[in-house]
Amino acid sequence: MNSQSEQGRGYHSILIVEDDRAVRESLKFSLVIEGFAVRAYADAEHLLAEPRLPRFDCLIVDQNMPGMNGLDLVSALRARHIETPAILITSHPNQSVRDRAASAGIPIIEKPLLNSLLDHVRRTVSHEGS
Repeated sequence: MNSQSEQGRGYHSILIVEDDRAVRESLKFSLVIEGFAVRAYADAEHLLAEPRLPRFDCLIVDQNMPGMNGLDLVSALRARHIETPAILITSHPNQSVRDRAASAGIPIIEKPLLNSLLDHVRRTVSHEGS
């Protein structure tokens, strides 16, 4: 299986879908240290193939992946009535990606991203309890 599961010390669960192993592992490590429970996938297809999708409070998804891209994955999840907040990560997004993300209410964090991403994750999960 191309996913790794690791429980963090925290209450909130984060799902990462990122094809670059180094980026995926770095994100996972950083979020676990911050106290989040994290599950990571190498691509959209492996996540969507799960017989039961794991529960998560925030989705961090790369836009540019082989196969299904990040915005298409979010659309596929929403078609399944999964409205969990998402954060899109990408390098140099074009206007089409920016427009599509904006219309879906998905913030974009440009790579390199770690400090900005952690701030967005904290804000996203803090709204869950509101």
